[in-house]
Amino acid sequence: MFQRIAVFLYTLSVSLLVPGIAMSQESDSLSYQLDDVVAIGKKSVSEETSSTPFQNVDRTEIDRLGLRELSDAVKRMSGVDVRDYGGVGGLKTVSVRGMGAKHTAVSYDGAVVSDARSGMVDLGRFSLENVSAVSLTIGQGDEISLRTARDYSLASMLSVKSNAIPAGYSSYVKMQGGSFGFANFVAYGGYSNNDRTFAASLCGNYLRSDGAYPFDLVNGNVVTKEKRSDSDVESVMFEGNVQATVFNGHLSAKLHYYGSERGLPGAVNLYNKENRERLWDRNFFAQTVYDFALSEAADMRVVAKYDHGYSRYKEINKNYAAGEQVDVNRQNEFYLSLAMANSRHGKFNYSVAADVAYASLENNFENSSSPRRFSSYTVLAMQYSFRRASLTASLLATYINDDVRSAASPAPYRRLSPALAFSLKPFEGSSLRLRASVKDSYRVPTFADLYYLRHGNTALKPERATLYNVGVMWSESYRGFLKSVGITVDAYYNSVRDKIVALPTMYIWRMMNFGKADIYGVDVNLSARIGISRRVALLADANYSWQRAMDVTDSSAKNYRDQLPYTPEHSGNLSFTVENPILNVSYMLSAVGERYMLPQNTVYNRMAGYFEHSFSLYKELALGSARLRLQGELLNVADNRYEIIRYYPMPGFQWRVSARLSF
Repeated sequence: MFQRIAVFLYTLSVSLLVPGIAMSQESDSLSYQLDDVVAIGKKSVSEETSSTPFQNVDRTEIDRLGLRELSDAVKRMSGVDVRDYGGVGGLKTVSVRGMGAKHTAVSYDGAVVSDARSGMVDLGRFSLENVSAVSLTIGQGDEISLRTARDYSLASMLSVKSNAIPAGYSSYVKMQGGSFGFANFVAYGGYSNNDRTFAASLCGNYLRSDGAYPFDLVNGNVVTKEKRSDSDVESVMFEGNVQATVFNGHLSAKLHYYGSERGLPGAVNLYNKENRERLWDRNFFAQTVYDFALSEAADMRVVAKYDHGYSRYKEINKNYAAGEQVDVNRQNEFYLSLAMANSRHGKFNYSVAADVAYASLENNFENSSSPRRFSSYTVLAMQYSFRRASLTASLLATYINDDVRSAASPAPYRRLSPALAFSLKPFEGSSLRLRASVKDSYRVPTFADLYYLRHGNTALKPERATLYNVGVMWSESYRGFLKSVGITVDAYYNSVRDKIVALPTMYIWRMMNFGKADIYGVDVNLSARIGISRRVALLADANYSWQRAMDVTDSSAKNYRDQLPYTPEHSGNLSFTVENPILNVSYMLSAVGERYMLPQNTVYNRMAGYFEHSFSLYKELALGSARLRLQGELLNVADNRYEIIRYYPMPGFQWRVSARLSF
């Protein structure tokens, strides 16, 4: 099926390029950008002024560093732990400040991406081809205008924003190839009329990789050379977007489909070098966001979304009576959000939002629980701006009720969650800013946590957390050799009760409650821009995170005050880019300290830290009215063999080349 889709993508690209070439000869309008939304109470958020930690990776940085997946962009942020199970086909999840993947919401163009079954989003689903920015907000967040209530429900928010659709006709095709049978083909076409009242785009993305990379198998003092198996992946993604002015409001609609077949790379050791597990995923969602003005002082947003997910998991194993185990899951969610804000005038702004969602899960298990979940979120957020200070507060009410077919339904979950953030500019003539925030976070166990046949734990309690943060920010621009410099430092403390910890397997994770966890840490971000000459510039970025995440449930336990599993104490990133007229070059360094695979911090459970060095080279050329971008990447150039999760070896040295032709 995927081969036929690849042929269709090629045909689509040709049909898109023909009008693009014709229009590019008539009008030089490709630099003319369509506004993302009608300007209704939208306040931009800055890393240097936000009252809560905020980090952003924009399109420029995505291109110059050669980032391809959403997980690649997230790795550039401090305080973030991306857990990768190896290769293109491996599951990729993100944990922010030791809170776990299910405490991070992923929002795509204003609506949260949901997974009622597992509660966490596989970042490997998302390409960065049609993305203008990826941002991470920890805690309250400064932007309160017209946010959905569910945005406030978790400890952090990873937001993905699509590219604006250029005026006129636009199109591009992109081809990539690389190590381990990696191939990727992308086709895009878009149109916007000149008065910006209508725009539409269509993007298709095909990817495949055999994932057969070499790794070292260690058995005591003996090291053998092996090759990874069952790590292949083939996927296709289609996305259509429409933006239009409707009844003096702005309507954005999105249709998104993602389908994949992949081998699940299992744990490898002396006696188990191969894994016979496969996973088929089909995900589809349709969402609509409509912004309009209620009056001169108040705005309204309506968000409606339908999300459907299908997964089929198969394991061939002689331990099963039939010789194999096949699990089929189907989930559906209907979601509606209404938000109102008065954020266009005055120093005092507020926003009110109410969300409802209905989710269901069906599977082929005998005596399946077939859970249904009704969720309601209501939030009131307020913001007051002084001359050199701002105060933001919110109160979220959560109500979640499960209906289970084959067992007694649990009692409804209820919670009031307040949050408060403060930002101060102490000196009039300086860019120095101080910030402090506190947030209550409440995570209800997911369907898989509670009801999954072989691994569910119905005794799990909801996870409650209080997040504290204090920070300092400073940035300055200059006209000389040093063009700009910026620094942010944040210290935080997360107090977590009934923390839900995942002990990983590839398909579904085994869940358990720790009674209490204390998480301390410091995040540091540095950036500098240097003008070496009139046409040569050096861009430097660095971040460092220190984190102590400890189980403090029982002082008599063997793992009391030990580091939580798979949480490094030290991690960081460093990147340099030299931009010049001949060839732009970027260097990236990622470093992660030692971790422990199990709650007890013993020598046997310790995992060594690792470094990864990568280079990216790119050049843009003008071909008449078209633009050709050539890029090459050398990843893990030192061929460092390491594991992020024990017994799941990561690829060593890799290369990729790409060509993108835009019209």
